[in-house]
Amino acid sequence: MILLAYSLVCLIFGTTFLAIKIGVDAGAPPFFSAGLRFFTAGAVLFLFMVLRGKARFSLLLRKEMLLTGAALTFGTFAALYWAEQYVSSGLAAVLSATGPMMILLMQMAFMRQKAPAYSLFGCIIGFTGVLLLVLPSLAADVTPLWLIGCVVVLIGELCYAAGAIYSKKVITTFSAESPVALNAAQMMYGGALLFIISLFTEPMHPSFLLSFKTAGSLLYLTVVGSMVGHTLFYWLVSKTNPVFPSTWLYISPPIAVGVGFLFYNEAVTWVTLLGVFTIIAGTILVNAGALKQLFFKPKPVIPVLPKAGIEALPQDL
Repeated sequence: MILLAYSLVCLIFGTTFLAIKIGVDAGAPPFFSAGLRFFTAGAVLFLFMVLRGKARFSLLLRKEMLLTGAALTFGTFAALYWAEQYVSSGLAAVLSATGPMMILLMQMAFMRQKAPAYSLFGCIIGFTGVLLLVLPSLAADVTPLWLIGCVVVLIGELCYAAGAIYSKKVITTFSAESPVALNAAQMMYGGALLFIISLFTEPMHPSFLLSFKTAGSLLYLTVVGSMVGHTLFYWLVSKTNPVFPSTWLYISPPIAVGVGFLFYNEAVTWVTLLGVFTIIAGTILVNAGALKQLFFKPKPVIPVLPKAGIEALPQDL
């Protein structure tokens, strides 16, 4: 189930960068459309869990939900949506691939956790693969807004790393609550914060929802990207660790290239293939410890008793 959920997360999130870009380029206000996406998805999921008796409205009153939503949803996606006005979706995917590395560095700096050398080396290899994959196809003009956009995405990834680490603590604290309900609550708070920043920074034109591109982008990102993708991601964090689910950021660029090749007849070069294999190698290396536990679980040792001992056991054992 962990490997299946991880594969679905990679597939779903690998397409969201382009979906965001399509919506923003078609005229959707970045903060408002992001807020509408996450608040709607969170509200639907939370109400569903309440009706099933697996969540209580009192959960929304906990400050942990606000803090998780502020970092994991608001900080990350306010930065990403705004930046994709000025940088390509491919470059946004490249910069977002720094997430797992930032998580490892934060754990080392603030939590005094020692990361294995192979994990750090795997992060470097994976990020190198992303560069090999995307940079040859980038055609961005270097302008002040382009540079600011790049920096903003990196700031968003710092928020993402902090939110992923903090969400692990929240899941442990609220172990009796469903991960789906926790995820829904933090998305609602993140969406509400995005609405607030939109109110003060963006002109409101509800007519953007009448466009096929903006409406289609919003629908896909809300249902598939948030309701399905982020719920699976939150479940993976609860079952593994903050680093393992975050390595979808290494897999998303190859998926974007594959979609472009199949549906938009985009060229695939040997550099592209090299980047794909490098990304996979880095992902495997950074998760070597977790993968070893998944695939090579030690078999339980069954003691072998001597014959006399077996005969001496009680008959009703």
